[in-house]
Amino acid sequence: MATIKLTNVIKRFQDIETIHGVDLDLKDGEFVVFVGPSGCGKSTLLRLIAGLEDITDGKLEINDVNMNNVAPADRGVAMVFQSYALYPHMTVEENMSFGLRMNGVAPEKIKEQVSNAANILQLNELLDRKPKQLSGGQRQRVAIGRAIVRQPEVFLFDEPLSNLDAELRVDMRIQIAQLHNKLKATMVYVTHDQVEAMTLADKIVVLRAGNVEQVGSPLELYHNPANEFVAGFIGSPKMNFLDGTILSIDNNDLVAIDIAGQKLELEVDGTKISVNETVRLGIRPEHVKENIQEADLTLNIDIDVAEHLGGLTYLYGQFEGHKLTIEVSGSNLTRNGEHIQVGIKKEDCYLFNRDGEALINRPVPAR
Repeated sequence: MATIKLTNVIKRFQDIETIHGVDLDLKDGEFVVFVGPSGCGKSTLLRLIAGLEDITDGKLEINDVNMNNVAPADRGVAMVFQSYALYPHMTVEENMSFGLRMNGVAPEKIKEQVSNAANILQLNELLDRKPKQLSGGQRQRVAIGRAIVRQPEVFLFDEPLSNLDAELRVDMRIQIAQLHNKLKATMVYVTHDQVEAMTLADKIVVLRAGNVEQVGSPLELYHNPANEFVAGFIGSPKMNFLDGTILSIDNNDLVAIDIAGQKLELEVDGTKISVNETVRLGIRPEHVKENIQEADLTLNIDIDVAEHLGGLTYLYGQFEGHKLTIEVSGSNLTRNGEHIQVGIKKEDCYLFNRDGEALINRPVPAR
């Protein structure tokens, strides 16, 4: 197991800077997920930790040892790639043991480590098969097994589930979580899928355009996003946003906001906004309620599409030119093209200024 520390890490490809001064502290045994849209730099950051890319500036430390000029093989890390990268002419056992054999590890030790990995990943009955005889999920388990046999201090995963179908993704996600619980190793996992991030991570690092937007636990990011980007990225379905205008701010930071002709009062950080400023109100789909009796804001919505999924129903509609998603119970019978009225309570609202900064600091549920 290991700690990882990045201090002002910068990566340039010729004249193009793709990672902009990243500072991170990853604790021993943590499961850390790098998440963000395509092109945000998450895989590049992972490759910098692995040593597959050189750091342009800044410092990378593993267990307090500077790794900037250390070869990948000597960093105590093992990487699982998006592609399985298995040798087609080798059996599962040969694929898993290949790296150890190339490093001259004793046959007895190889057999022991392969057997241990096969037990953890339930691959014992597949050791004599070749990759073409395996399913996608089984091939990914072999790729993970190849990393386990090296007994690394750090596991690095680069979108390992992106080639699997939906059912296999869920199954493999559970298996990776169980693997972390068994090995207690430090794991860094890259994905663009925020559901994977929320379900796997002890700590999430949200990246955008080579910058770290926010670092925290899944619940911290969900309940208390630092800015509009994080609020919109974390959560499925994503947060709804409505435009508003600040009408007034009193001495107790109680602001009055005009939302499509309705007045909504919220307690916010009044130092970050001014009267007449345009703001964005955020509401998560599950906080849009059919009961409007106790609502502080009511919305008349034209429903474009109703998705009935059994336990849940998602309604996609329009309000004053804004697209909205509403999560309701599976018993809801709303159909495409219907007009409905819904309500929102002020305690469920988020607010962001014109720079995208969060204006409300919400408590995170304690365990």
